[in-house]
Amino acid sequence: MSRPKLRMGKRSTARLRQRLAAALALSTAFHVHAVPDAPPPPQAEALLITGATLHTVSGDVIVNGSMRLEKGRIVAIGGPETATEPRDARVVSLRGKHVYPGFISANSVLGLSEVGAVHATDDTVEVGPINPNARALVALNPDSEIIPVTRANGVLAELAVPQAGPGGLITGTSALVQLDGWTWEDMSLSPVVALHVELPPMRFNPALFPPPLDARLDELRKASARRLRLLETAFEDAAAYRLAKANGETRRTDARWEAMLPVFDKTSPVFIDADDIAQIRYALGLAERFGLRLVIVGGSDAWRLASVLRDRQVPVVITGVHQLPGRRDDAYDTAFRLAARLSQAGVRFCIARGANGFDTPHDRNLPYEAGTAVAHGLDPVEALRAITLYPAQILGVADRLGSLEPGKLASFVVTDGDPLDIRTHVERVFIQGREIDLANRQTRLNDKYRERLRQQAAAASAPAASAAR
Repeated sequence: MSRPKLRMGKRSTARLRQRLAAALALSTAFHVHAVPDAPPPPQAEALLITGATLHTVSGDVIVNGSMRLEKGRIVAIGGPETATEPRDARVVSLRGKHVYPGFISANSVLGLSEVGAVHATDDTVEVGPINPNARALVALNPDSEIIPVTRANGVLAELAVPQAGPGGLITGTSALVQLDGWTWEDMSLSPVVALHVELPPMRFNPALFPPPLDARLDELRKASARRLRLLETAFEDAAAYRLAKANGETRRTDARWEAMLPVFDKTSPVFIDADDIAQIRYALGLAERFGLRLVIVGGSDAWRLASVLRDRQVPVVITGVHQLPGRRDDAYDTAFRLAARLSQAGVRFCIARGANGFDTPHDRNLPYEAGTAVAHGLDPVEALRAITLYPAQILGVADRLGSLEPGKLASFVVTDGDPLDIRTHVERVFIQGREIDLANRQTRLNDKYRERLRQQAAAASAPAASAAR
C-alpha cells in the first residue's frame, strides 16, 4: 500500500525554515546562558600581553614583560620592546600581575571519576588484572563539574590515569589532556603517554599478625607472589608476541600485547605505582629485565634509593606532599621533605596528587602541595618547576607545555602573587590563547548563597525601617 506524499508550498517551506532558525537561535542563546563555562572557539586574533611579570620557569623572570600570542601559541616573549611589534594585535594590559605557565597534574582521574559513591560516574577501572589495551582517554567526561573548579586554580592540564580494581596489575594507558574542550578529542594533547602498572603490597608487618593470624600473613605473602608472577608472565607473553610479529610468525592480532609494543621499543614509558622500598626495587628489576623506560609513581621511599634512581635516570612522580608517614618510626615530615631530598640527590621528579576518587575534587590544591615542599626545604624555583616544566619533561610534552617560550602553547595563568601561596588569587586563565571563563559550580553556589544572605539582611532591615518611620 503506497503512502500519501506530503506536499508543501514554497511559502510553507520558507515559514518552516524561519521557525527552525528561530528555535535554533533560542536554543543556542539559552545554552550559552545556562553554561557560562562553554569552551570558546580557537584563537582568531593575535594578542599582546603587556606590563606583567612573566615567570618563564625555564629562564629568567621578566619584569614589565610582553608576550605575543598567535593561533594558540607564544610567538614572542621579552621585555617592553616586544610590544613594538606590528600593531595588528589586541593589547591585553596586565600591569602589576604575574603570569605563569599552566600547572600540570601528572597523576589524576579527573574526568574519569565524578562522585565516588555513584558507580555510574566512575569509569577508572577495567575488569581483570591485565588490561594494557584499556585507554583512559576514551572514558574521559569533558562535562565533569570538577574540571572548571580545578582549572580555576591554574591547573590547565592533567594526566588521566587508569586505575587498578581488585587484583589489578596492568591498568592501561594514560592520556595527557588540557582542561578545556567540547569532547575528549578536543581535550587530547597526547592520546597515549604511558603504560601503567600497579604492584601488590610487598611489605607486611608481622606484629599485626600474631598467632593464630600468622597463617593469614603467610597467605597474603603467597597471594602477592602469585600476582607478581602473573605480571611477569604478561610481560614475557608481550615480549614473545613482539618477537613473533617481527619474524612474521603471528597468526592473529592480540590487542593486549599490541598496546605493550611501544614499551619494549622505549618509545613509551612504563609508570609503576611503587611506594615501599621493596616495590621500588622490584620495579627497577622489572625494568632492567625487559628494557623498560621506567617512571616511579608514588615513591614514598624513593629517598632511600635516591642514588640508584639518579644513576639509572628514573624519574619519580610524587603523589602528594600532604601525607602521613608510611612507618611508625618515620619522622612526621617525611612526606613533606621528600621533594627536597630527591632534588638534593639529583633525582628527576615532579609533584602531583593521588589518582583516586577522594583526591580528584582536590586536584585544584596542586600548587599548595608544592608550597608545602618549599616550607620543608625545596627551593621555590624548583617547586614551581615541579608542577610545570618537570611534569612536562617526564610526560614528553616539554616542547609544548611547562614554560613560557616561543613555539609553546599559549596556556598560562594570571595571578596577583605567588601561586604557591594559598592567599594568592588566580584572576585569569588562557588555554591555547583563548581566555577561559573561571565560573564553576563553586562560584555559582557562592553567588547563590551570598544572594540569600543579602535577601535575609534586607528582610531584617525592612521592619526596623518601618518602625523608625
